[in-house]
Amino acid sequence: MTVILDATEALTAGQPLSVTECIGILNETLEMALPVLMVEGEIGSFKINQGKYVFFDVKDDKGTLGCFMMVHQLRTPLENGMRVRLVVTPRITAWGKFSLTVRAVTLVGEGTLQRAYQLLKQRLTTEGLFSDERKRPLPEYPERIAVISSRQAAGFADFMKIAAARWPLANITVEHVRVQGAGAADDIIAAIARINAQANGIEAIVLIRGGGSADDLACFNDEPLVRAIAASRVPLIAGIGHEVDETLASLAADVMASTPSNAAELLLPDSAVVAQALRQQAKQMNDSAKRLIQDQRQTIERHHVWLDTTTRQVLVSAQQRLRHATALLNQLNPQRVLSHGYAIVRQDGAVLRDGGRLKAGDHLTIQLAHHYIESEVTRVTSKD
Repeated sequence: MTVILDATEALTAGQPLSVTECIGILNETLEMALPVLMVEGEIGSFKINQGKYVFFDVKDDKGTLGCFMMVHQLRTPLENGMRVRLVVTPRITAWGKFSLTVRAVTLVGEGTLQRAYQLLKQRLTTEGLFSDERKRPLPEYPERIAVISSRQAAGFADFMKIAAARWPLANITVEHVRVQGAGAADDIIAAIARINAQANGIEAIVLIRGGGSADDLACFNDEPLVRAIAASRVPLIAGIGHEVDETLASLAADVMASTPSNAAELLLPDSAVVAQALRQQAKQMNDSAKRLIQDQRQTIERHHVWLDTTTRQVLVSAQQRLRHATALLNQLNPQRVLSHGYAIVRQDGAVLRDGGRLKAGDHLTIQLAHHYIESEVTRVTSKD
């Protein structure tokens, strides 16, 4: 405001402005009158100079405006003919050219989104970002997993429901993020970084989002997000959209699930199937032990005292294996443990394995053999 007053006084006094002063006044005026604009149009004359500066025009059938941005701001490929929505600040350059300084770019239209998707997919494929050689297996029986999703999303509810039914032994932490719109990709990138920086034994990351339009899923084709997924030290499974949806985030993940529900099925074993397999193993071991006993009895009849000691040793070994298998089977039955006077303590639905992070006022759910108890923490002390 001071510059404008000084310039007005100078004009009244008949004193001319320098070119630099004039540009400064014009930019101050623009900044006060139009600090931020949103412009939509078609890209033309797109070019990148010195690998750092991006120049292009945004136009319609009656007008054209020049635009400028830094190359590090490009989160998705741009080319001539694409329709975009820009958040810009109008400026006059030191060379007297009117230009729009671009703050953010949003692709508009399914054709534009698809073209940008294909360009980025081709480039990242050439880099080997989606190759099978860099994919890592998921843990067979995960104990600690982290879920990145919006808590309000239907896909998140589906995942948690299936997870609780299939493998309730898993300790699940949730990183609540936006999963569409401006800022969603940055939210997810930050969540991946936080999980990777922790030393709490997270064995797998689950990135989930239900179905939606191409615009809804556009954030999952953001280049920095795709690279963050590929660089994660913790194996990551992505369940984004429906069966027909494909995103670059899913292609970069170690495992691509067709839906959030499918992500739960691929990551978490079915405890009922595991228990059945253990029962079958125990039965096979029991049958083998019985057959072995019968064989040894026939041998005892032929060799009498000489084989008596050997037979007893084999029988003891078989019984030990049988007891071990039975003990493993019993360990999978939480109800048996509860009937002995133990309890399962949960905080926010997750099984509490250690109280080190509890504080007074936290709410707990305590499961006994036949009852549930809602409790509030009054004090936490260390065993040490």
